Amino acid sequence: MFTGLIESEGIITRTERVGDGMRVEVYAPEFGRDMAIGDSIAVDGSCLTVAKFIRGAFIADVSSETLQRTTLGSLRQGSKVNLERALRLSDRLGGHIVTGHVDGIGTLVMRHPAGNSAVYQFSVARELMEYIVPKGSVAVDGISLTIAQTRADGFAAAVVPHTESSTTLGAKSTGSKVNIEVDMMAKYVKRFVELYAGLDDDVLPAGRRGLGDMLRDLAEGR
Repeated sequence: MFTGLIESEGIITRTERVGDGMRVEVYAPEFGRDMAIGDSIAVDGSCLTVAKFIRGAFIADVSSETLQRTTLGSLRQGSKVNLERALRLSDRLGGHIVTGHVDGIGTLVMRHPAGNSAVYQFSVARELMEYIVPKGSVAVDGISLTIAQTRADGFAAAVVPHTESSTTLGAKSTGSKVNIEVDMMAKYVKRFVELYAGLDDDVLPAGRRGLGDMLRDLAEGR
Protein backbone atom coordinates (compact mmCIF):
# COMPACT_ATOMS: atom_id res chain seq x y z
CA MET A 1 0.00 0.00 0.00
CA PHE A 2 1.26 3.47 -0.92
CA THR A 3 0.18 7.12 -0.61
CA GLY A 4 1.06 8.58 -4.00
CA LEU A 5 3.60 10.96 -2.44
CA ILE A 6 6.79 10.36 -4.42
CA GLU A 7 9.93 10.05 -2.30
CA SER A 8 12.57 10.07 -5.01
CA GLU A 9 13.33 9.73 -8.69
CA GLY A 10 15.34 6.77 -9.91
CA ILE A 11 17.21 6.11 -13.15
CA ILE A 12 16.87 2.89 -15.10
CA THR A 13 20.38 1.55 -15.58
CA ARG A 14 19.51 -1.78 -17.19
CA THR A 15 16.51 -3.67 -18.55
CA GLU A 16 16.52 -7.34 -19.51
CA ARG A 17 13.75 -9.43 -21.02
CA VAL A 18 13.26 -12.68 -19.11
CA GLY A 19 10.75 -14.93 -20.88
CA ASP A 20 7.45 -13.04 -21.06
CA GLY A 21 8.56 -10.69 -18.29
CA MET A 22 11.37 -8.25 -17.66
CA ARG A 23 14.01 -7.47 -15.05
CA VAL A 24 14.85 -3.83 -14.30
CA GLU A 25 17.74 -2.23 -12.46
CA VAL A 26 16.90 1.12 -10.84
CA TYR A 27 19.71 3.39 -9.66
CA ALA A 28 18.65 5.38 -6.60
CA PRO A 29 21.54 5.54 -4.08
CA GLU A 30 19.86 7.99 -1.70
CA PHE A 31 16.49 6.25 -1.75
CA GLY A 32 15.35 3.87 0.97
CA ARG A 33 18.63 3.00 2.65
CA ASP A 34 16.59 0.82 5.04
CA MET A 35 15.08 -1.27 2.23
CA ALA A 36 15.42 -5.05 2.31
CA ILE A 37 15.06 -7.80 -0.26
CA GLY A 38 11.36 -8.61 -0.60
CA ASP A 39 10.20 -5.05 0.07
CA SER A 40 7.53 -3.51 -2.13
CA ILE A 41 8.45 -0.42 -4.15
CA ALA A 42 6.13 1.60 -6.38
CA VAL A 43 7.99 2.28 -9.65
CA ASP A 44 6.00 4.79 -11.70
CA GLY A 45 2.99 3.65 -9.70
CA SER A 46 3.46 -0.08 -10.29
CA CYS A 47 4.18 -2.22 -7.23
CA LEU A 48 7.39 -4.22 -7.68
CA THR A 49 9.32 -6.44 -5.28
CA VAL A 50 13.00 -5.85 -4.56
CA ALA A 51 14.93 -8.94 -5.65
CA LYS A 52 18.53 -7.77 -5.26
CA PHE A 53 20.77 -4.79 -4.48
CA ILE A 54 23.82 -3.78 -6.49
CA ARG A 55 26.00 -0.62 -6.52
CA GLY A 56 23.42 1.87 -5.25
CA ALA A 57 20.65 0.27 -7.28
CA PHE A 58 17.93 -2.28 -6.71
CA ILE A 59 16.73 -4.96 -9.11
CA ALA A 60 13.11 -6.03 -9.52
CA ASP A 61 11.24 -8.44 -11.76
CA VAL A 62 8.26 -7.31 -13.85
CA SER A 63 5.62 -9.90 -14.76
CA SER A 64 4.05 -10.23 -18.21
CA GLU A 65 0.72 -9.04 -16.73
CA THR A 66 2.37 -5.86 -15.47
CA LEU A 67 4.04 -5.26 -18.84
CA GLN A 68 0.67 -5.51 -20.57
CA ARG A 69 -1.11 -3.09 -18.22
CA THR A 70 1.59 -0.48 -17.59
CA THR A 71 4.23 1.62 -19.31
CA LEU A 72 7.11 -0.29 -17.71
CA GLY A 73 7.74 -2.25 -20.90
CA SER A 74 8.81 1.00 -22.61
CA LEU A 75 11.50 1.78 -20.02
CA ARG A 76 15.02 2.05 -21.40
CA GLN A 77 18.46 2.76 -19.98
CA GLY A 78 18.44 6.35 -18.76
CA SER A 79 14.66 6.55 -18.22
CA LYS A 80 13.64 8.32 -15.02
CA VAL A 81 10.97 6.81 -12.77
CA ASN A 82 9.04 7.85 -9.66
CA LEU A 83 9.77 5.84 -6.52
CA GLU A 84 7.85 5.33 -3.28
CA ARG A 85 8.33 2.81 -0.50
CA ALA A 86 5.36 0.95 0.97
CA LEU A 87 3.32 2.79 3.60
CA ARG A 88 3.90 2.08 7.30
CA LEU A 89 0.79 2.01 9.49
CA SER A 90 2.37 4.76 11.60
CA ASP A 91 2.91 7.09 8.61
CA ARG A 92 0.78 10.10 7.71
CA LEU A 93 -1.51 9.45 4.76
CA GLY A 94 -0.78 12.69 2.93
CA GLY A 95 -2.01 11.57 -0.49
CA HIS A 96 -4.61 8.83 -0.88
CA ILE A 97 -4.68 5.04 -0.68
CA VAL A 98 -2.72 3.69 -3.66
CA THR A 99 -2.32 -0.05 -4.17
CA GLY A 100 0.32 -0.03 -6.89
CA HIS A 101 -2.00 -2.09 -9.11
CA VAL A 102 -2.22 -0.03 -12.30
CA ASP A 103 -5.64 -0.06 -13.99
CA GLY A 104 -4.59 1.20 -17.41
CA ILE A 105 -2.49 3.53 -19.48
CA GLY A 106 -3.39 7.17 -20.14
CA THR A 107 -1.94 9.89 -22.37
CA LEU A 108 -0.86 13.43 -21.51
CA VAL A 109 -2.94 15.57 -23.86
CA MET A 110 -2.08 19.10 -22.76
CA ARG A 111 -0.29 21.13 -20.13
CA HIS A 112 -0.87 24.84 -19.50
CA PRO A 113 -0.02 27.28 -16.68
CA ALA A 114 -2.75 28.35 -14.28
CA GLY A 115 -1.62 30.88 -11.69
CA ASN A 116 1.09 29.41 -9.49
CA SER A 117 0.45 25.86 -10.72
CA ALA A 118 -0.05 23.98 -13.98
CA VAL A 119 -3.08 22.11 -15.29
CA TYR A 120 -2.43 18.72 -16.86
CA GLN A 121 -5.04 17.09 -19.06
CA PHE A 122 -5.00 13.33 -19.58
CA SER A 123 -7.02 11.04 -21.81
CA VAL A 124 -7.92 7.61 -20.41
CA ALA A 125 -10.04 4.64 -21.40
CA ARG A 126 -13.75 5.27 -21.13
CA GLU A 127 -14.32 2.43 -18.66
CA LEU A 128 -11.89 4.03 -16.19
CA MET A 129 -13.82 7.31 -16.25
CA GLU A 130 -16.63 5.56 -14.35
CA TYR A 131 -14.37 5.75 -11.27
CA ILE A 132 -13.09 9.31 -11.74
CA VAL A 133 -15.01 12.24 -10.26
CA PRO A 134 -14.24 15.95 -9.69
CA LYS A 135 -12.33 16.51 -6.43
CA GLY A 136 -11.62 12.78 -6.25
CA SER A 137 -8.17 11.19 -6.32
CA VAL A 138 -6.20 9.41 -9.03
CA ALA A 139 -2.61 8.15 -9.24
CA VAL A 140 -0.69 9.16 -12.38
CA ASP A 141 2.67 7.37 -12.64
CA GLY A 142 2.28 6.82 -8.90
CA ILE A 143 1.65 10.50 -8.14
CA SER A 144 -1.44 11.29 -6.09
CA LEU A 145 -3.41 14.01 -7.90
CA THR A 146 -6.74 15.69 -7.20
CA ILE A 147 -9.10 15.73 -10.16
CA ALA A 148 -10.19 19.24 -11.14
CA GLN A 149 -12.41 18.50 -14.12
CA THR A 150 -13.71 15.48 -15.99
CA ARG A 151 -14.98 14.83 -19.49
CA ALA A 152 -16.13 11.69 -21.29
CA ASP A 153 -12.63 10.60 -22.30
CA GLY A 154 -10.35 12.09 -19.68
CA PHE A 155 -9.68 14.45 -16.80
CA ALA A 156 -7.65 17.46 -15.74
CA ALA A 157 -5.61 17.94 -12.57
CA ALA A 158 -3.83 20.96 -11.13
CA VAL A 159 -0.19 20.27 -10.27
CA VAL A 160 1.80 22.47 -7.89
CA PRO A 161 5.47 23.41 -8.59
CA HIS A 162 6.82 21.07 -5.89
CA THR A 163 5.18 18.05 -7.52
CA GLU A 164 6.45 19.07 -10.96
CA SER A 165 10.03 19.48 -9.74
CA SER A 166 10.20 16.40 -7.47
CA THR A 167 8.66 13.88 -9.89
CA THR A 168 8.98 12.95 -13.55
CA LEU A 169 5.76 14.80 -14.40
CA GLY A 170 7.40 18.13 -15.23
CA ALA A 171 9.55 16.50 -17.93
CA LYS A 172 6.63 14.79 -19.68
CA SER A 173 5.83 15.98 -23.20
CA THR A 174 2.47 15.96 -24.94
CA GLY A 175 1.64 12.43 -26.05
CA SER A 176 3.58 10.76 -23.23
CA LYS A 177 2.03 7.60 -21.83
CA VAL A 178 1.35 7.38 -18.09
CA ASN A 179 0.18 4.72 -15.65
CA ILE A 180 -3.29 5.32 -14.23
CA GLU A 181 -4.65 3.85 -10.99
CA VAL A 182 -8.16 4.93 -10.08
CA ASP A 183 -9.40 5.24 -6.50
CA MET A 184 -9.69 1.78 -4.97
CA MET A 185 -12.73 2.79 -2.91
CA ALA A 186 -14.57 3.88 -6.06
CA LYS A 187 -14.05 0.42 -7.55
CA TYR A 188 -15.47 -1.26 -4.45
CA VAL A 189 -18.48 1.07 -4.33
CA LYS A 190 -19.30 0.40 -7.99
CA ARG A 191 -18.98 -3.36 -7.47
CA PHE A 192 -21.18 -3.37 -4.35
CA VAL A 193 -23.86 -1.25 -6.01
CA GLU A 194 -23.91 -3.53 -9.05
CA LEU A 195 -24.28 -6.64 -6.91
CA TYR A 196 -26.92 -5.07 -4.67
CA ALA A 197 -28.97 -3.83 -7.63
CA GLY A 198 -28.48 -7.00 -9.64
CA LEU A 199 -26.71 -5.02 -12.33
CA ASP A 200 -23.34 -6.76 -12.38
CA ASP A 201 -22.07 -6.31 -15.96
CA ASP A 202 -20.00 -9.51 -15.71
CA VAL A 203 -22.93 -11.83 -14.90
CA LEU A 204 -25.84 -10.18 -16.71
CA PRO A 205 -27.79 -12.24 -19.25
CA ALA A 206 -27.17 -11.33 -22.90
CA GLY A 207 -29.00 -8.15 -23.85
CA ARG A 208 -29.62 -6.89 -20.31
CA ARG A 209 -28.14 -3.49 -19.56
CA GLY A 210 -25.85 -3.08 -16.57
CA LEU A 211 -25.01 -0.24 -14.20
CA GLY A 212 -22.06 0.83 -16.33
CA ASP A 213 -24.36 1.24 -19.34
CA MET A 214 -26.84 3.28 -17.28
CA LEU A 215 -24.15 5.58 -15.90
CA ARG A 216 -22.81 6.18 -19.40
CA ASP A 217 -26.30 7.04 -20.60
CA LEU A 218 -26.72 9.57 -17.77
CA ALA A 219 -23.33 11.14 -18.47
CA GLU A 220 -24.24 11.56 -22.13
CA GLY A 221 -27.74 12.88 -21.40
CA ARG A 222 -29.57 9.90 -22.88
